[in-house]
Amino acid sequence: MAQMLKVDALNVWFGEAHERVDAVKSASFTVAKGESFGLVGESGSGKSTILRAITGLAGSWSGRIEVAGEAVHGRHRSRAFHKTVQMVFQDPYASLHPRHSVDRVLSETLHLQGMDQIDARITRLLDSVGLGKGFRFRYPHQLSGGQRQRVAIARALAAEPQLLLLDEPTSALDVSVQAEILNLLSDLRKERGLTFVMVSHDLAVVAHMCDRLAVMRGGEVVEEMPQASLRAGAATSDYARNLLAASESYRREPV
Repeated sequence: MAQMLKVDALNVWFGEAHERVDAVKSASFTVAKGESFGLVGESGSGKSTILRAITGLAGSWSGRIEVAGEAVHGRHRSRAFHKTVQMVFQDPYASLHPRHSVDRVLSETLHLQGMDQIDARITRLLDSVGLGKGFRFRYPHQLSGGQRQRVAIARALAAEPQLLLLDEPTSALDVSVQAEILNLLSDLRKERGLTFVMVSHDLAVVAHMCDRLAVMRGGEVVEEMPQASLRAGAATSDYARNLLAASESYRREPV
């Protein structure tokens, strides 16, 4: 199967000299075209920083990042890159401009991507994320958290990307809405043949969404495993075993 993403010996750091913080240390993994790959670990383990390095939003980095066979360098990303890769952020409240209507959010994105037939595309995008045309001229404050995240997903889809980077896409939402957004993402992946890289601290979400995953600790990838091993609790490293055990314990706590 063709390779969509390759991360090889990736180091990401912030600051210089004695103030330097190494957020990611020699991380390596590959993601096949059409695959859904998870990055899990405790807060501060470096998983979101990897996504930011891929998109050019992180600090200084070294190593190699390839997207669809093309290497990226530094922090600059070309228009072709953004046609291939889009990111959905954690907080739908922060990722949408409060004074921009849904129409403006989507139309500006489509114009930036050089798309034609803007009106028709906006209608299709809203339909694809389960929002009708009645939402087109609403503002973020008129939308629920789940509706905002649907708009954010529509904005990411506007470029017709192949790879979606999902940074805790449901963690800021009510539990009742989380499953709806995850199911929407699963449907979109199947319909559009998308590749996902999903960051999450919730192992149940990763077990539902991802074919494979990497477990991170202190900026390092300590283990990779397939979905079946995650579901069976069959980790090989002590840290990953403890992480799975803690997750199981948490889920079994009485409400």
